[in-house]
Amino acid sequence: MATLTNTAAQWSEVSLTNNNDSFLTKLTAWADKQAPNRTLWFMVSLIAQGVLFLPVPAVLLYYFDAPLAVLAVTLGLFFSNIIAGMGGAGIRVMLGFFAFSILAHLLMILVFTL
Repeated sequence: MATLTNTAAQWSEVSLTNNNDSFLTKLTAWADKQAPNRTLWFMVSLIAQGVLFLPVPAVLLYYFDAPLAVLAVTLGLFFSNIIAGMGGAGIRVMLGFFAFSILAHLLMILVFTL
């Protein structure tokens, strides 16, 4: 038989953590973890822009008769990545510009080659 005491019963606490984080929350958390590697991401962005993306307008203009706006978009994205990296922008802005330039160039390639 149980005895009555003045101590409270110790129930185990159930932690209710929300594991349904959105993609944007996970993406910003990942970007914040990349802050110590800011210089590395700037160099990756510059190399990718110079080697992969700057030849895109030349190919699209010469072989596929793309409009001259392709060159303006490519140069605008190139210089925005340089300014963001050298201007001291945060890691979220740098990665955002880099991701946007990747998507924009892939979209231009798809639109003008298909």
